[in-house]
Amino acid sequence: MPANDTALLRNYHAYLQVEKGLRPLSCASYRADLLQFSEFLARLSESSSSSIGLQQAEHTHLTGFLEHLRTHGVESRSIARKLSALRGFYRWLLLDKQISEDPTLNVATPASWKVLPKSIAASDVRKMLDVSSHASGHPLADAIALRNHAALEMLYGTGLRASELTSLKTSDLQLNLGRALVRGKGDKERLIPLSAKSVEALRKYLDLGRPSLARAAGRNTAASHLVFLSSRGAALTRQALWLLVREYAANASPHMLRHSCATHMVENGADLRTVQTLLGHADIATTQVYTHVALGRLKAVHRDHHPRARRAMLARQIASQEPA
Repeated sequence: MPANDTALLRNYHAYLQVEKGLRPLSCASYRADLLQFSEFLARLSESSSSSIGLQQAEHTHLTGFLEHLRTHGVESRSIARKLSALRGFYRWLLLDKQISEDPTLNVATPASWKVLPKSIAASDVRKMLDVSSHASGHPLADAIALRNHAALEMLYGTGLRASELTSLKTSDLQLNLGRALVRGKGDKERLIPLSAKSVEALRKYLDLGRPSLARAAGRNTAASHLVFLSSRGAALTRQALWLLVREYAANASPHMLRHSCATHMVENGADLRTVQTLLGHADIATTQVYTHVALGRLKAVHRDHHPRARRAMLARQIASQEPA
């Protein structure tokens, strides 16, 4: 990789951390995508007489890179994410006056790249929560069972991201007011409401479960301020949270519970602005995808309640009952 590209990526990484306030994992993900594009440009340079770095990249180089990814079997969702990383990078270069033209302009994201989020049926979510509730309600329930139920209620009841749940502090909870303070992407804070079920599960876990987990840490107080702890009293990792969800629903994940929360809210009449605020989306365009997910429900409501749709349905039923 050219030395100039190395310096650019280092400076951009600092910009993302300091000015944008992104988390280390997000910064590392952006850097990996940009590094891949830099390496692609380096290979192009080897086959040509000119040296092409990130600053010299043009529109054709961008489209060639995306086509290269597609032909090598990279999933469309991953390609869309890499394009988003490149757009942010070149927007930064343009604002910093390090380039005069943005090569990502007019590079459209094909409609086929828009992957609808996967959610879990409301009935399956109820079964999962019933199982965890039954385990936590047993007279001999241990701290892990109490923690698991509280975590599942929070994931589905609030739509929290996995990183938001695992970084939640005890001081962020205001159970008497039924709300919590959450720090999302870019360290942006938002207040979220807690359902009665979430408050109940949290109270029980904090009173009867968490103290024993905290004692397991001994002198290790690094995670003493966090709500959700591991069996050893350390911070609950995102990987452990993923395994926790899988324990109660084989094909589920923390992010699927987040999508399920949003989808079920839209299906039951919630407006997009409310869902946007709850989930912490910076752009409502991100939230609008749930209108497509809930389209089946909307069609069913239209069919059952719109006068013309009902007449058409009755006519088909009558026609099907007539003798041939």
